[in-house]
Amino acid sequence: MSNEMLSVEQVADRLGLHVRTVRGYIRSGRLRAVRIGKQYRIARADLDALTGGAGPTRHGAPVAVEVSSIVQVDGIDRSGADRLGTFLLAGANTNHDPGHPLRVQTVHDEERGRMKIVILGDAAATAELLHLLDAVLRGDNGLLGGEVADA
Repeated sequence: MSNEMLSVEQVADRLGLHVRTVRGYIRSGRLRAVRIGKQYRIARADLDALTGGAGPTRHGAPVAVEVSSIVQVDGIDRSGADRLGTFLLAGANTNHDPGHPLRVQTVHDEERGRMKIVILGDAAATAELLHLLDAVLRGDNGLLGGEVADA
């Protein structure tokens, strides 16, 4: 890890900010700094923490990925939206890693006959749920059209 210490001017130059803005970050606690005499010094690691920049790299460590998806379904009534929402929640809660759950939220606008579905989760599980949703929306399975035939 680098022990490089930067001045307020260097940080301002690297971030494209005014020096006063950087000093404001320091005073508000947003950016950690050490006062040496009448000047502040900022550790490279603290600058990286502020900017989300490159911290220490861990070779071989898995990369965390989260996908956010918003799906809009037009021409759906309240009962179809309720059935679709229940179906998606069941799909989200089945066969997925409990450490990385899928989160699903649905909203139905009755006036416009529109449903919004928000899915948050890892890439593979989100893709599976989107494929499932696509199959339901494109299929002639009766899930959205009213009565579902008894099996």
